[in-house]
Amino acid sequence: MVDRLRSAAEQLEAPTCPDCHIEMKWFRSELLADAPTPIIAHLFVCPHCKRAAKADTIFRGTQTPPDKLSAPRFIAHAA
Repeated sequence: MVDRLRSAAEQLEAPTCPDCHIEMKWFRSELLADAPTPIIAHLFVCPHCKRAAKADTIFRGTQTPPDKLSAPRFIAHAA
């Protein structure tokens, strides 16, 4: 999960403060949901007016479902 946080943070673009029109600074990131789809919230703060903003990173599923699910066979034993 740490690798996902790191890669998500590297791909972020800091938002612009709607009041000051300057680039906001990253404050922290936190995991909002882990399953079924991981979501990481990134929090930013304006260095001038201290206004906060949030940007979410939603990870898309990279696993493909198997063609055929396997299960143990049930073997009936005669008593």
